[in-house]
Amino acid sequence: MPTCPHCQSAFEIAKDDLAFYAKVSPIFNGKKELIPPPTLCPDCRMQKRMLWRNERSIHRSSCRICKRSMISQYVPESPHVAVCADCFWSKRCDPLAAGRPFDQSHSFFSQFLELLQTAPLVALINTNAQASEYCHRIYNGRNNYLSFIALYEPENLLHTYHTVACKDCTDVSVNHHCELCYETVDADDSYNCRYSRRIRNCRDSAFLEDCIGCSNCIGCKNLHQRQNCLFNEQRTPADIEAFRASMEMETVSGISSLRGQAEEFFRMLPNRPALRVNCESVSGAYVTNCKNCTDVYDLFECEELRHSSQAERSHHCMDCYGMNSASFCYEGITYGVDGCQNLLFSAATLSGCHNLLYCYDCYAGTHDCFGCVGLIKQSYCILNKQYSKEEYEELVPRIIERMRQAGEWGQFFPVHLSPFAYNESVAQDYFPLTKEDAGKFGWQWRDQKDDIPKVERIVSGAQLPDSIDETPDDILNWAIECEVTKRPFKIIRQELDFHRRMRLPLPRLHPDERYRRRMAQRNPRHLWKRKCGKCGTEIETTYSPERPESVYCEQCYLAAVY
Repeated sequence: MPTCPHCQSAFEIAKDDLAFYAKVSPIFNGKKELIPPPTLCPDCRMQKRMLWRNERSIHRSSCRICKRSMISQYVPESPHVAVCADCFWSKRCDPLAAGRPFDQSHSFFSQFLELLQTAPLVALINTNAQASEYCHRIYNGRNNYLSFIALYEPENLLHTYHTVACKDCTDVSVNHHCELCYETVDADDSYNCRYSRRIRNCRDSAFLEDCIGCSNCIGCKNLHQRQNCLFNEQRTPADIEAFRASMEMETVSGISSLRGQAEEFFRMLPNRPALRVNCESVSGAYVTNCKNCTDVYDLFECEELRHSSQAERSHHCMDCYGMNSASFCYEGITYGVDGCQNLLFSAATLSGCHNLLYCYDCYAGTHDCFGCVGLIKQSYCILNKQYSKEEYEELVPRIIERMRQAGEWGQFFPVHLSPFAYNESVAQDYFPLTKEDAGKFGWQWRDQKDDIPKVERIVSGAQLPDSIDETPDDILNWAIECEVTKRPFKIIRQELDFHRRMRLPLPRLHPDERYRRRMAQRNPRHLWKRKCGKCGTEIETTYSPERPESVYCEQCYLAAVY
């Protein structure tokens, strides 16, 4: 059993893993170039891949081609050639102009870095996003603001993260088919819910945890198909309404008090080991409608995946993050859409790409390319230089052999090549580090610099009115200083209208701090062994053994809940 050189933990390489490496190993001129087993453990492999994906850090910059102002995932001072979407997808952008021949006297990764800082990169990955300028990874949506990864016609979303078919929601994370929700995490098919996590088919409720099919409930956990419940006790609609009024649930003070009561109540009840819905032979969490998957997280309708997360409708992949309709992919991040397949050691390769190795930011059916950046509808390119198919098949094996000699073949891109600092990548969300810890590994860190907004006044979050009724329109001309981070932020008209419609007090924390607190409600992407709190059976769970929560095995949990 090998030991990971990064974290010093032992890890297993299963026979199925070895068979997969052989299956996806590329073939050139009839010879298979075998992919060697990984040298890092699955967690460290995932952490280093995540360093290549920036989901939420955006900046005001200017296009390197047309010079127009734009929003970009790359910082203005970056050496990378970030361009607006109009230029990237037009004839004004020629990625082959950055092409260069491979130099056998230098390592592949050093040459790839030179290309990465020369070839054009699209500033934001948005598709048909209307009135959603300050968003990243928005697909066919409109009227969204500071929302990130929103799929299937998102509309009127504010400060959201990873939503599917949602509309009119604010400050939510990982929601699917939800409407008029606020501060919900892992919510599916729910309406008018707030301050809740891990709920499905719920409506008109607040402070729920692990509930299904509940309506007009407050402070409940582990309830299924119930109405008018208060802290798991059956009540009348009049009781619920009277409780709402007595707790002043439209005020900051009332919400804070009720949050404390709900959290204390939740701690007294058991938790299921991991959230899995309609799965067969699956280990992991936050997984729905999946089969034969190992060590996976945030998956929907996937099959035969290992050590992967954030994927839907994908199959036969390993060590990947951020996939949609991908197959037979290995060691990569942001794969998919329109049937991507056979993508190896690559990042941000989308829209029908296939047979790519060590590529970044390639789109629209690009195929059979090696070490390329920013290509659209290209084939048989190496370091963005065009070759014939015969030349490509002859040269790539020689590059792979050079990479073997340098210890590069079979390794994902080194961390120092990433365009993003550690704390602006998704790695910080799931493998959080301090600036000092990142520095010990030699990883980039970017200190947060907030521009002081030009406003009439700056007020502390603690000075905001207790209820939305007391909030004047002038708040749109103010900046609010976060109670925790002291970072300034503004309220926009769309946000004020939402809070008034929902009768919610305005937030007192910076959007990034609100996001951090929502994501902290999700368990780590890791499985620990511990004993069932009821029968003592050993279980695998996303709750570490040191945590105080009571965790039951699936059988004991279901017996306690139903």
